[in-house]
Amino acid sequence: MYEEISKLIAFQKAHELVIELYKITAHFPREEIYSLTSQLRRSTASVPSNIVEGRARETNAEYKRFLIIARGSIEETRYHLLLSRDLKYISAEQYQNLENKACEVSKMLNALIKKINS
Repeated sequence: MYEEISKLIAFQKAHELVIELYKITAHFPREEIYSLTSQLRRSTASVPSNIVEGRARETNAEYKRFLIIARGSIEETRYHLLLSRDLKYISAEQYQNLENKACEVSKMLNALIKKINS
């Protein structure tokens, strides 16, 4: 099962985003460790986690439900990125790069949800 999911492009892109954000948030101010750093890491890691968990449920209805949760998490991540930029924890270039990647994951999740609906 996991091997099948690991081939899914949406999962791969979401996983890459998690790795990148863990590296970037390692440089956030220490006082953010239990707030923005933690929230950003959790919302981002939730995306590939929900893709895997939903697929493991083995029904399209459950898979769709977890994809919708993943989509909510990627949108939460996008807000945390905006906040991180506005607080000057990441540069405008870092923000745009991460925003583009998060937007791509969001679109892929939407496509998967549509595919299940049809």
